[in-house]
Amino acid sequence: MEATEAPERIAAAVAEIRKTQLGFGVGPTGNGGWRVVVPAARVADGYPAPPTFEELRERLKVFAGTDFGVHSPRWLSRFNDATRLADRYRAGRILLAGDAVHVHPPLGGQGLNLGIQDSFNLGWKLAAAVGGWAPDDLLDSYEIERRPVAAGVLDLTRAQAVLISTEPGPQAVRRLFAQLMDFDDVNRFLTERIMATGIRYDFGPGPELLGRRLRDLQLRRGRLYELMHQGRGLLLDQTGTLVVDGWADRVDLVTDTSEELDAPAVLLRPDGHVAWIGDDQRTLADHLRRWFGAPTDGR
Repeated sequence: MEATEAPERIAAAVAEIRKTQLGFGVGPTGNGGWRVVVPAARVADGYPAPPTFEELRERLKVFAGTDFGVHSPRWLSRFNDATRLADRYRAGRILLAGDAVHVHPPLGGQGLNLGIQDSFNLGWKLAAAVGGWAPDDLLDSYEIERRPVAAGVLDLTRAQAVLISTEPGPQAVRRLFAQLMDFDDVNRFLTERIMATGIRYDFGPGPELLGRRLRDLQLRRGRLYELMHQGRGLLLDQTGTLVVDGWADRVDLVTDTSEELDAPAVLLRPDGHVAWIGDDQRTLADHLRRWFGAPTDGR
């Protein structure tokens, strides 16, 4: 929506209000627009009626003493602290992803990333099934990998919902968290949780990198992610001795080096997660079968 009040006056008012009410927010969205979040007058029972623009203006006045001259709303919506997770992600030929399988408060914007990563995880596995080369248990790995990630996000948003409470207890915990975040390890841990960069799927015992999504390495020939736009598997071989014969229709071989990678070779799934680390052709073949099915006669 748009506002007639000067941006600096809006910013000053919001900064003062958020000293005690973290559920309130007014921020610029670009092109002169504003995003407005205000606490409702009461907790709604069941499915409340859609919000009205007049209701939003009145709630702004309650907290700020003014509605900042807001007008021309583009979208109005309500949300609450409802937190749900489906028992199953798959029932036969029915698979759920995104908001269909988990719902939570939108704190931190984590739902978008969670849903996209659900789709990315499921997408290449569905493509493998349709293509006829998927291992028997590949589709089942979707729920095994993604449901724990969603459960973690739900826990995190629940905690965030508590921390924005105006009650003395949650406020004391929030102050403690603020002190803990001065420690680099704590800060990094929480940042990786919110950004979903710390996800590690359980691919069995191995180095810490196994199961994680590999970052966009600088190679001699360019950036790693530029080589993954086709949605295929990728073997990054720094030894120059490995091959993907039998899987070349599903897995790209990149013989290159990176100063950022401390491993002889890594096998990446189409979603960028490291499925294997090593330099032995026989164990590589085992992991190619596990994730990319049986080899073909040709290349």
